[in-house]
Amino acid sequence: MEIWINPACSKCRSALHLLDAEGAEYTVRRYLEDVPGEDEIRAVLDRLGLEPWDITRTQEAAAEELGVKEWARDAGSRERWIAALAAHPKLIQRPLITADDGTAVIGRTEEAVRDALSRR
Repeated sequence: MEIWINPACSKCRSALHLLDAEGAEYTVRRYLEDVPGEDEIRAVLDRLGLEPWDITRTQEAAAEELGVKEWARDAGSRERWIAALAAHPKLIQRPLITADDGTAVIGRTEEAVRDALSRR
C-alpha cells in the first residue's frame, strides 16, 4: 500500500503511527514534493469511487484564490478540478491510502485507516 502524506499534517502522522503499530508494509509518498499528475489523480479517484471535488480541500488559500467553491460539480467540470489538484497538490485531501486490493481510502480517521488495513 502507499500513503500520500504531508508530514506537517497531524492526521497523516496519526495514520502512519497506526500503520506502524499494525506492522503494515507501506510506501510513503510526500505528495507535495512528489506531485501526482492528472492521470494519477484520475486513477486514485477511480480507486476511491469519488469525484475530484470530493477530495478537494476547499479551505486552503489556493482554493480560495481559484474560487473552487463556485465551480460546477459535474462531468463537464471534472477535468478542471483534476487540473487544479495536479497544479496545486495542497488541495488534495490527506492522508490518502491506496490499498493492495486496488481500492483507496482517505485515512482521516482511525476507522478509515483500519479499513485500508483490512484490504491488504
